[in-house]
Amino acid sequence: MSTATLSPAHPTTPAPTRASREERRRGETRPAWLFLAPFVIFYLLFLVWPVIYMFIASLFNTSLVRTGFGTFTGLRNYAEMLTLPLFWQSLGHTLVFTLITTIPLVILAFVFAVLANRVLRAQWLFRLAFFVPFILPSAAIALIWSFIYSPTTGLWNSFEAAIGIAKPSPVLATPSLALLGVAITTIWWTIGFNFVLYLAALQDIPRELYEAASVDGASQWQQIRSITIPLLNRTTTLVVLLQIIASLKIFDQVYLMTAGGPGNSSQVVLTLVADTAFTNYRMGAGSTASVLLLIVILIVTGIRELIERLQQRREG
Repeated sequence: MSTATLSPAHPTTPAPTRASREERRRGETRPAWLFLAPFVIFYLLFLVWPVIYMFIASLFNTSLVRTGFGTFTGLRNYAEMLTLPLFWQSLGHTLVFTLITTIPLVILAFVFAVLANRVLRAQWLFRLAFFVPFILPSAAIALIWSFIYSPTTGLWNSFEAAIGIAKPSPVLATPSLALLGVAITTIWWTIGFNFVLYLAALQDIPRELYEAASVDGASQWQQIRSITIPLLNRTTTLVVLLQIIASLKIFDQVYLMTAGGPGNSSQVVLTLVADTAFTNYRMGAGSTASVLLLIVILIVTGIRELIERLQQRREG
């Protein structure tokens, strides 16, 4: 009777304990923090700390000609700014500018993106043509459009002469036209960003949906209304939010093209902040105006989040 030979059992590796898993996770986290450290340092120094300093300075009589925060004033700067007619006038100009730029920048960007998406050849040319102005610096844009609005040698003067207007209108020197002129400049300058967002979203829509709709006899407009617009709902919400925030923070074009003039006809909140803080050397009052503008932006963001949640509930 033969006996079976038993092979030695293979040793089993013990299952990793929770402590060993945590230790390994920490070891993987350290290199990540080393790579993130430069960005975190710059983020804290140039984004987080200025916001904190702004809130602190708004409660003090801070000035550029003195060191430190100065004397504590509490909410006195806020009371002064909220009763200042120029602040409300500047806020009104900012809201008007936001209204007259956001609507065209959203609608035109959508229309141009839909048209460019239907082009089969040389689509890169349309992307380049729309996006190139956006990468130009604000100083170059202000110089170009100041020349266009020149009442003697500009293109606007040539256009007015072509339609029979003998006396050219100085757009940037006319109180009722200055803010509108800056708004047109902004639309031409920044439409490329919204255009690219819409174009990228359009390319994610399956072509089969349009082909099926075309087979069913749907016209181009019916396809846009029933397919394109509903599927771009989230993109439109994002574009509107980003555009409103960007328009509320308008500064460069106004400062370089009109400096808030003529008079105060194109004065916006951030040019008022610059004049108060760096011309009148009242950093505390300027910080207060910045905080109030931040509150307006946060309200707009909160409204957008509320609309987003309502849409999610409706879709769910």
